[in-house]
Amino acid sequence: MQQIRARQILQSLIQGTDPVTGGELPHETVLQHAEVLRALLAGLSALEQTAARAQRRAQLPDNVGRAWTTEEESRLVAAFKSGESAVAIGRKHGRTLRAIEARLEKLGLITAEQRTTSGGFTGVSEAPLRPRVARGGILGRKRQQRRSR
Repeated sequence: MQQIRARQILQSLIQGTDPVTGGELPHETVLQHAEVLRALLAGLSALEQTAARAQRRAQLPDNVGRAWTTEEESRLVAAFKSGESAVAIGRKHGRTLRAIEARLEKLGLITAEQRTTSGGFTGVSEAPLRPRVARGGILGRKRQQRRSR
């Protein structure tokens, strides 16, 4: 079954309609139980996440995640030394700008400071952690004020 059709069926059941006829489902059906509805919503959410992931993956270059070969590294070095931009090199190699810069850094051709993308070739982001923001907004602050009195 195609994911699109599976999502349509789940949406129909969640809304209380028969996915085949479009008619309203009887009120005494098992689909009216809260646990069943939560399970249907969880299934629908999982299908939507899978579809979104596949859509994002389809937009990535072909060689994302593939190991670099010695030949490919040689072509990368030659292109970089000839003055080609990292973006152009990325297109030729079917790799992201981050991957090109990470490989150039690993090969010692650029430094971390010369990169336009963040994170080293280890894949660990070097960006500082953002401070946590307290939840609760105005109501949360009012509760805190009452507690401190």
